[in-house]
Amino acid sequence: MSDQKSITVTRTIDASAKDIFDVLSLPDRHVQLDGAGFVRSVDHGDRITGTGQTFTMNMSGEHMGGDYQTDNHVTGYEEGKLLAWQTAPAGTEPKGWQWVWELVPQGPGTTEVRHTYDWSNVTDPELLKKLSFPLVSEEQMEESLNRLAAAVAS
Repeated sequence: MSDQKSITVTRTIDASAKDIFDVLSLPDRHVQLDGAGFVRSVDHGDRITGTGQTFTMNMSGEHMGGDYQTDNHVTGYEEGKLLAWQTAPAGTEPKGWQWVWELVPQGPGTTEVRHTYDWSNVTDPELLKKLSFPLVSEEQMEESLNRLAAAVAS
């Protein structure tokens, strides 16, 4: 078994950091971006404008026995540069995994996008028995980058 506790994928996308951030900061767009296919729709979520916000997603996956909801607590926000949130089953506190999007402009109209899935702070023994991390593969994360590139190109 691997000791790896995070996955990071990177891609250069032909779009400005502002345009990419506009897509990422709108929870309604996340179903379009989800390369793993778990996100079904947004239940509640305004545009993300700062830390402390929470958005709720309708999800589906065998790892949770079918349909479920998550509350996503925004923990990192720097407009045009950084967006991060910790995910928890709806109505509970975050359990230690988070998603991070980092944007680094490479020139006008080109941005390096770094997407990280980090479960290094998951310590609950019962949760670790129930769920097998990572829940999302590197290939699925790369598909999310492909979908993001397509979303900002259209």
